[in-house]
Amino acid sequence: MRITGIYAALLALLMIGLAVRVMLLRRNTSIGLGDGGNRVLACAVRAHGNAIEYVPLGLILLLVLELNQTLPLLLHVFGIVLVVGRIAHALGLSSTPGMSAGRAVGAALTLVVLVAMALMLIWQYVVIHVIAPTLT
Repeated sequence: MRITGIYAALLALLMIGLAVRVMLLRRNTSIGLGDGGNRVLACAVRAHGNAIEYVPLGLILLLVLELNQTLPLLLHVFGIVLVVGRIAHALGLSSTPGMSAGRAVGAALTLVVLVAMALMLIWQYVVIHVIAPTLT
């Protein structure tokens, strides 16, 4: 679980940074709940919320892959893509509420890596529990 730990730590720092940004914006705008129609605050809240929605699933998938003794290089590729995707998405969403290159790239990277990890876990299950027993 050492590989997942580094990506969990990096993503935790990203999410903490996004949360602090929201807190500072709330303090500076005196908007305690919601976004009060403030576009910058609305974007910051969504950037943080979107990370909260996707990062836990990514880390769970990465951890289960690590527990399944997946090749460390693959774990690092998945972890790096997840981190880069989340950073790109946060930067893109923080700059504009509309579509942006960062937001599109970040969303695409995040979805691709989540699907890839899910498919790898399904493949591992099939190999161990369906294919391997028939070979013995």
